[in-house]
Amino acid sequence: MADSPAGRADTDLAGNGPGATGDEQAAALVAALTGRGETVAAAESLTAGLVCATLARVPGASAALRGGLVVYATELKAVLAGVDPQLLAEHGAVHPEVAVQLAAGAREKCGATWGLGLTGVAGPSPQDGVAPGTVHVGLAGPGTRTVRTLTLSGDRDLIRTSSVRAAFALLGEHLA
Repeated sequence: MADSPAGRADTDLAGNGPGATGDEQAAALVAALTGRGETVAAAESLTAGLVCATLARVPGASAALRGGLVVYATELKAVLAGVDPQLLAEHGAVHPEVAVQLAAGAREKCGATWGLGLTGVAGPSPQDGVAPGTVHVGLAGPGTRTVRTLTLSGDRDLIRTSSVRAAFALLGEHLA
């Protein structure tokens, strides 16, 4: 990790660094994507646009951020992001393969190099028998389709912001 102008260690692409925040991760991702001539898009359910909003706060984000889909309602996951309706009917909206298909849909619909897909339960109540804090983060990119399943705790805001950081870390690991 390189020293920043303020004399503290910067956050690396995987989100490591003292007191790493989503904003620091976003800045590292925007720099890496821009340097590689690559872009990202997101299809977000439980985060409802927070991934894109966090990336967009970074100066120069327009070179890396293509756009996003907020697919909070289950049927919009199929209609807007191309998630298989049969998958949704059989397994519900909070499922690892749904996250992967959201990522692939964001990538395709927005014409991005990389797609992120997030689905989960922010709480405080379970959703369709799925416990609060259950989150699936999908990534689709050149030769890559993967998912990370998280079990988070905390209030809605903490679960949502932790999900964003996890999505940034997953993308960062593939860019490193």
